[in-house]
Amino acid sequence: MTVDQLSILGLLAAVFALFAWGRWRYDVVAFVALLAATVMGAVPFADAFSGFGHPATVTVAVVLICSRGLQNAGAVDLIAKHLMPPLRSTSRHVGLISGISAMLSTAMNNVGALALLMPAAIRSAAKAKRSPAAILMPLSFASILGGLVTLIGTPPNIIVAAYRGDALGEPFRMFDFTPVGGVVAVVGVIFVAFVGWRLIPGSRRARSLPEDLFRIEGYVSEATVPEGSPAVEQPLADLDDLADQHGVVILGLVRGNRRIDRASRREHVRAGDILILEADSEALTAVVAAFKLELVGDADVRKDADMTLLEAVVQAGSPIVGRTAAALRLRQRHGVNMIAIARAGEEFHGRLRSFRFRAGDILLLEGSAERLPELIATLGCLPLAERGLSLGQPRRAGLAIALFAAMILCASFGLLSMPVALAIAAAGMVLLSIVSPREIYESIDWPIVVLLGAMIPVGAAFHATGTAGLVATALVGVVADFGPVAALALVLVLTMTLSDVINNAATAVVMTPVALNVAGGFGAAADPFLMAVAIGASCAFLTPIGHQNNMLVMGPGGYHFGDYWRMGLPLEALIVAVALPMLLIVWPLTV
Repeated sequence: MTVDQLSILGLLAAVFALFAWGRWRYDVVAFVALLAATVMGAVPFADAFSGFGHPATVTVAVVLICSRGLQNAGAVDLIAKHLMPPLRSTSRHVGLISGISAMLSTAMNNVGALALLMPAAIRSAAKAKRSPAAILMPLSFASILGGLVTLIGTPPNIIVAAYRGDALGEPFRMFDFTPVGGVVAVVGVIFVAFVGWRLIPGSRRARSLPEDLFRIEGYVSEATVPEGSPAVEQPLADLDDLADQHGVVILGLVRGNRRIDRASRREHVRAGDILILEADSEALTAVVAAFKLELVGDADVRKDADMTLLEAVVQAGSPIVGRTAAALRLRQRHGVNMIAIARAGEEFHGRLRSFRFRAGDILLLEGSAERLPELIATLGCLPLAERGLSLGQPRRAGLAIALFAAMILCASFGLLSMPVALAIAAAGMVLLSIVSPREIYESIDWPIVVLLGAMIPVGAAFHATGTAGLVATALVGVVADFGPVAALALVLVLTMTLSDVINNAATAVVMTPVALNVAGGFGAAADPFLMAVAIGASCAFLTPIGHQNNMLVMGPGGYHFGDYWRMGLPLEALIVAVALPMLLIVWPLTV
């Protein structure tokens, strides 16, 4: 083994370890790995940033813009509205929601499909008096399964297709993934609907429905400011600092029939005002004594008509991950109050200001009904409240669907390359004012783009230095006595296992050259092995960290880390049992 091979192998091992650890963002890890590979000489200086212009990276970005356009035009909501009627049978309920999720994921990013459907799914569970635990994990798994069906359904398919184009001269086309991916998706959704949801802990019993998760009346109180109170003539901003020392949040001030919630907090307190306080019983007693307040009794949490409560889940890659509530300064900067936080379905009862956020946490925020949704997007969160379906204008929805479908057909018949066709569709949606210029940049998942742009040159170095060939030789040696079918199964299972602990796009970048070398080692056709990587990289069902969708449903569903494998392990075994013969039928091993 050469020095270059040892270096790139050690670098990839460190990258995988950091991905699995999860302490640092995967896009930062990938970019640092790219710089390290360049400095070591594994990646030529001229090619260091070639991944950012790679067709796979461009395709992922424009797919996300097209997904935003379909959403804005109301095309997605026309489908999502069918989630609203609750069904008595849990299996039918899960099957309907999972089927719609899988169908949407064939034509748009699966994270986007989940984000659109999750609020409606939660509401439908509440209407059916059913635990969201029975609904949300199947919804996540189905959205992942739907991505297997088409080229644009998930980044690993795009990466594998582009790699085939580089290695064999022609990439996979739009529907080349459908024969195998479609069968796997249908079988997977059927399993999830009739068997899988029963394996989820808590799915059969009532568990924290979203509207019951936060019981704000238990710790939001109202207190009158009497004559002689130290709070009289004090600015709200000064009282905020004093209240924070006791672990109390002053949500607002009621004067007469008017509630004051100014972001500047410059309003001076007057005798007779009512302070709305968020605190546990011990902290409330301390602040009432310190300010000489008089508790009103049962708080009615009076609000202006413009104020609203909204729940949101923190996404992986959100800028608030790793930060504390105090550092955000939501009240001072945006006039928004953080009322409560929940993690894994359990409400947090400590001091909110010192809480450090993780992906999957649920926030209960109070603020202006007009500004709150925009702030939630800025924080990198997804709203969990039902959005009142905005069906858009039929003409806009028709235009968006027609433009998107036309470009897909052009790419499918070879009239345009897929990146160019999707870029035209995205540009058309902007010119038709379906997607605003600002939304272009908001809709792109930049951490994924950076991950791909950084990992593609590293993956190329992994192949060019012969390191992928060495790994493939080792794998061939393991199954040499059992033939290429066993090798195909090993590639599928190994890829699936890696995807459970690291990002699926990174898994595809690394495993694709390995699979190609394994095929060469047996003198077999490359396509079944490449397709095995595409299937395996997108089947991350054992942990919440394997796929962003699994992390997003963790908090709202009240799941724990160990809950996923209960349904995920038999599902992955079923996928291997179905995918392996389908690969051999559709993509023969003979060259």
